[in-house]
Amino acid sequence: MRYTRSGGQTVPGPSSSFTGTVQVDGIRNPDAQSAIGCAHVRFSPGARTAWHHHPKGQTLYVTDGIGLVATRTDGIQEIRPGDVVYIEPGEEHWHGATPDRFMAHVAMQEADDSGRVVTWLDHVTDDEYHAQRGGQS
Repeated sequence: MRYTRSGGQTVPGPSSSFTGTVQVDGIRNPDAQSAIGCAHVRFSPGARTAWHHHPKGQTLYVTDGIGLVATRTDGIQEIRPGDVVYIEPGEEHWHGATPDRFMAHVAMQEADDSGRVVTWLDHVTDDEYHAQRGGQS
């Protein structure tokens, strides 16, 4: 068993990969014992990732607030605390907060054989972000 005491450093999400104010608390990075990478990510209202994809997919577990997740083919869906979203390997997507609410999630992804967990693409445009969303209940 390996125990890691809490108290690690919160870092801002880099502007190359995020729009708006995003804070990231790393939980674990892939290593020789496990290919799993994981972080707790907090998005201020309107903040979001850039388009990206993961070689082995990604699982999001929403912990707080109201957010959005979108793929290029399926459009935008609203996500809430307790929701779990699985994004298929190679599926281009983005996720973030709604325009008027904070959102936080735990993001989990597995590294491929070269150690890569994500490939970042272009930023989500304001038009893409504000497009009509479905999946609301």
